[in-house]
Amino acid sequence: MDTYTMAAAGLPALGWALHGGLLARRLATARRDPLTGLHTRAGWTARAERLIAKHPGALVLLVDLDDFKAVNDTHGHAAGDTVLTATADRLSDWCGRSGIAARLGGDEFAAIVAHPDRTAGLLALWSALDSPVTHHGHVLPVSASVGFAYPGHLPVPTLTDALSVADKAMYAAKGHGRRNTH
Repeated sequence: MDTYTMAAAGLPALGWALHGGLLARRLATARRDPLTGLHTRAGWTARAERLIAKHPGALVLLVDLDDFKAVNDTHGHAAGDTVLTATADRLSDWCGRSGIAARLGGDEFAAIVAHPDRTAGLLALWSALDSPVTHHGHVLPVSASVGFAYPGHLPVPTLTDALSVADKAMYAAKGHGRRNTH
């Protein structure tokens, strides 16, 4: 076989290797929110389910920013993006190495922490999430409603059921005004 024939035979393999690499990068990117760098729902769900299976005492959180639309309407979308990235950083820092945070979409976030002792830090999380953010010299108020659930305390300890309980608690917190949590 001559060099030309060998090179021609290798091109499809090279093409498939490049294509596979591009697909892998796209999949990884799809599992990360481009603005915050947090996991998206798909990437987070798989990891959260594994954490629940390994750590029955895990804590699942849902976070929704209060009055986020007003920030965008008053200060612009760049200011809103600053609030979203600050919230993502605060949530991710709180999770530490024992948990995973995600941006589910818009101004809604989720997190799971494996160790129940992290619940002592819920007050620290609420305080961090309710801290103002500075954007181009403007101090932007930030407030979040938080709902949480312990999958291990549910009749069926699944992520779906924990998210449902956390969602109800989050909306109950919203109904009681800012700075309330359940």
